[in-house]
Amino acid sequence: MTFLTDNLLVDGVRLAYRDRGAGDPVVLLHGTPSHSGEWRDVAPRIEAAGHRTLAYDLLGYGLSERPAHRDTSVAAQTELLGSLLDEMGLDKVDLVAHDIGGAVGQRFALARPERVRRLMLVDTVSYDSWPSATWRRIIDERMDEYAGLSQEEFEALLTRQLAMTVETEGLMAGEVLDAYLAPHRSALGRASFFEHQVRHYDATYTEEIADRLGELTMPVRILWGEHDRWQPVGYAERLSRDIPRAELVVVPGAGHFVMEDAPQRVAREILDFLAVPVRQA
Repeated sequence: MTFLTDNLLVDGVRLAYRDRGAGDPVVLLHGTPSHSGEWRDVAPRIEAAGHRTLAYDLLGYGLSERPAHRDTSVAAQTELLGSLLDEMGLDKVDLVAHDIGGAVGQRFALARPERVRRLMLVDTVSYDSWPSATWRRIIDERMDEYAGLSQEEFEALLTRQLAMTVETEGLMAGEVLDAYLAPHRSALGRASFFEHQVRHYDATYTEEIADRLGELTMPVRILWGEHDRWQPVGYAERLSRDIPRAELVVVPGAGHFVMEDAPQRVAREILDFLAVPVRQA
């Protein structure tokens, strides 16, 4: 089943997206190395419960455009999120944001708090939590060399990384693994992965807002896989201390891609969170 259904031109670039359901809009932001297909088992449940749900591939990711000379950093993705909401006529949304999408969500909620009704952070990057030692070494020392890997070598590298994102034995294999590898099964896809994703694994984008997290006044829920090997749960606990009234929910038996390990639980948590009353301005 194809998850994304449409394309939209936003600020001169093409974004692939899915917009289904009715009611107050919920925006799902994906992580890396990933795309919005990670929400495929969650979004339909949110839609069926009576919520308009918007998911899209970040610029340079998945089925969205991979422009050769366009900034795809966290800061640029944050600005593009605002432009996307403008283009779709959405003044205020609930944000559910995973991994690097969580950095976008944090920055957007701080920059445009009047546009964020509620914020859920799912196994998000934060503070100095990223990139991992493996990716830091690639970025600092061998980016050009890795960008020139053969398809076989590249898929082996990415498969090893993706295997670390889930706890369920045998889950990151077959059709699931193929879906994560699919956007990169070409020379353009491999180059784009390093240029549009890995090159922007930079904790500066979260470290520079760390002392402002106390400014967040909307309801915030932090959802985390207990066994996240990329973003240890200690960072979730730190976020819950620094964000006023934030609620922390840890999902047992789940890893970094908690929506893969426990999609029904993630959907229930999102729906429960969407029922939290919002203080009127």
